[in-house]
Amino acid sequence: QVQLVQSGGGLVQPGGSLRLSCAASGNIFSITVLGWYRQAPGKQREMVALINSGGSTTYADSVKGRSNISRDNAKNTVALQMNSLKPEDTAVYYCFLVERGSNYWGQGTQVTVSS
Repeated sequence: QVQLVQSGGGLVQPGGSLRLSCAASGNIFSITVLGWYRQAPGKQREMVALINSGGSTTYADSVKGRSNISRDNAKNTVALQMNSLKPEDTAVYYCFLVERGSNYWGQGTQVTVSS
């Protein structure tokens, strides 16, 4: 079993920045994909950013150019830096990973972008 613990998030003004972090622990042998999803009220959960074991990244069009995902393979952590935040970035953000074919999710962190 793998556990994910998230940190970061909160209330941010439009145009501001935030950093979300996630640490994985437990019976970890090989993490293939780490990433972040988000879910806004009344909407489906959507992918924000992913990074694979080789360091290749994928971003949603809505955050491309103002976000950066990074991972530390030695520490089994992943971080998401988001800049130029917009009200439409308001959502619950979930850390995500794939380990030996199984998906795991963090507990979720509220991010609210508002003045």
